[in-house]
Amino acid sequence: MMRRRGTNARLLETFGTTLACIAPAFAALVASAQTPQPAIVPSGRETQATQPATAEASPLAVFAWLEGCWRGSVNQRDYREQWMPLRGNLMVGMSQTVSGSKTQDFEYLRIEPRADGIYYVAAPAGKAESAFRFVEETVDRENDRNDHIFTFASGGSEFPQRIVYRRASEGWLYATVEGKVGGADRQVVYPMRRIGCESGEHILR
Repeated sequence: MMRRRGTNARLLETFGTTLACIAPAFAALVASAQTPQPAIVPSGRETQATQPATAEASPLAVFAWLEGCWRGSVNQRDYREQWMPLRGNLMVGMSQTVSGSKTQDFEYLRIEPRADGIYYVAAPAGKAESAFRFVEETVDRENDRNDHIFTFASGGSEFPQRIVYRRASEGWLYATVEGKVGGADRQVVYPMRRIGCESGEHILR
């Protein structure tokens, strides 16, 4: 019995020594498990894949200047056109024409890319929408002008066959619908100026 107690004492002493040696390592392991790990930074390729397309990268970037509010008046009719910012590879707008205190007309607008080009789409109140394909952008520099002209064409026979947006200086915009009616040429021009959407004041840009 006395011999066994001596053996047990030596075993206990050995176990205590071993425990004392491994305790610091075990504590360090626990601490590292509780320490927040740094976030994994994706590679450049992954970052590019997850970032949304910017306005500059969109094929519609050439129309981004339309963003905002425009106002004009012809034949005692006041009309306004407003465009949302270019987002999600789409521009969305609307227009309203008022005579006195009554709305004469309104329509929803959008500019969107399709498989065969860029389209200006108009959906007038109570009518089917019409699509006009973007044909060209030209620049008019006559008489010291620097007007950028954007032309859209439907390719159909119903008036209008073309919609033209002329971006002029000092915040002027001329929206023109044109084509043939009964074999005769017809053109209607809607001059507008850029305004603050809330203030209604003219903006010279």
